[in-house]
Amino acid sequence: MLRDDELAARIESDFETAGVSVRRLSMLRYAVKLTRTPWLMIEDDVVAMRDAGHSDTDILHITEVVGYYAYANRIADGLNVELESWIYGV
Repeated sequence: MLRDDELAARIESDFETAGVSVRRLSMLRYAVKLTRTPWLMIEDDVVAMRDAGHSDTDILHITEVVGYYAYANRIADGLNVELESWIYGV
């Protein structure tokens, strides 16, 4: 869990330069690639996660969360679900 608002803002702005650990950086890179270009995922992506200290269980859980959010967002988009105003910062 992240309890540092300044770090969260840096991650949101640019996680590559936010000053996070190698372990967390590998997770973020994996999540972005899986979200944006899932067809490009290769075994080396999993190896990089292991090399950064993630267990196979960690990798499974990260993949499940990324996959769930992709699924839920596509369902919401497909049904034209209106987002809560707090999501836009209104």
